[in-house]
Amino acid sequence: MKSYRATPFAAAVNMKDIFKGMILLFIVLLSIFSLTGILTSMKPGARITSDSISEAASALNGEVLYKLLALENRSFNSILDREEEGLPNLSSLLFKAATNIRFNDPRSLLGRGLPGFSIFDGNILVAGEGTDFTNMPIESVPPQDALDLEKEAELKNIDDIQKDDRDSGTSAVTAEDKKTVLLYFTHTRESYLPYLDGVADPDSAMHSKINVTKVGEMLKAELEQTGIGTSIDKTDVIQKLNDKDLAYYNAYQESRPLVETAMANNKDLLYLIDIHRDSQRKKVTTAEIDGEKFAKLAFVVGEEHPNYEQNLKVAKELHELLDSKFKGLSRGVIAKKGSGTNGKFNQDLSGNALLLEFGGVDNTFEELQRTAGAFAEIFSDYYWQAEKVDHHLSPEPVKQ
Repeated sequence: MKSYRATPFAAAVNMKDIFKGMILLFIVLLSIFSLTGILTSMKPGARITSDSISEAASALNGEVLYKLLALENRSFNSILDREEEGLPNLSSLLFKAATNIRFNDPRSLLGRGLPGFSIFDGNILVAGEGTDFTNMPIESVPPQDALDLEKEAELKNIDDIQKDDRDSGTSAVTAEDKKTVLLYFTHTRESYLPYLDGVADPDSAMHSKINVTKVGEMLKAELEQTGIGTSIDKTDVIQKLNDKDLAYYNAYQESRPLVETAMANNKDLLYLIDIHRDSQRKKVTTAEIDGEKFAKLAFVVGEEHPNYEQNLKVAKELHELLDSKFKGLSRGVIAKKGSGTNGKFNQDLSGNALLLEFGGVDNTFEELQRTAGAFAEIFSDYYWQAEKVDHHLSPEPVKQ
């Protein structure tokens, strides 16, 4: 009988594999610590916060969440419209949440990478006819030469404007002569190319005499014809910036004291209207209604104060009135916030504060006059109806 001797078990150990594993573990730990260090050293505004998560979650509407539930419980599918598109692409949703890039909005791809691109940014809260992400109002910054009085452009085509100034009569007497609306101009020198000789660049359409203050004069006369007492402050805010050697983006800082003083001196004030001019071209800023051309209007709402919803409510209601009587005249309601824009526009001073873009660089005062008349008509309807029901007619600042 042959006997077998048991041999001891020997396990071969590959030192190379152990070394590779240790290197991999070291790289993973180093990556974790590096990522943690980066996240904790970032500026507060760039860190991931509950607000960041909330903003990402806001992109998921009820329909998308409902379809996600249907992945787990198919009975939900019986309620969904069968003609709708299929389930959302989860990979695209995750990509959007991680990168904040939206394929239906090309600005999201470029806006954080190109210097100065943020002036084109904004959010369409209510889209007017023809308004999309490609033709939203532009908050352009003029070159310094355009703000220098010594280099100011020569004027042209102003004979009719001067005649209108001489012919303008006394406005209708208002109830108790109360001035309940304030018109003012943060970007005082925003002008229109048809009246500036030798100027073709929209950013350079600036002038100290022929500018948006003329639109304010038109609107004041139109509002007072409807019985609404209106005051106008034509202080040259741009000259204040020049005197203090301040940059253009400080304009709202300089117009704010004007509004605060007006509110302190006039307890009857109910509405604050800051009049601007867009830098978009004529095809975007012009509407034809009943065979006549009008300069389009756009409502801009700043979102960087706690109670901006009150300003938004007023803007939405006025947009809807315009759309019902003058279809296509309003470009809609645009919200702005974040870097590259003021984000408040003095609208935190009152729930009845408005920023209106009257036309664009190519519009004429004839077109702007029609728009002033149309806006005064719908604003009058809104104003007198609001007075009857006594809703949100208060000059007091909203709560902060």
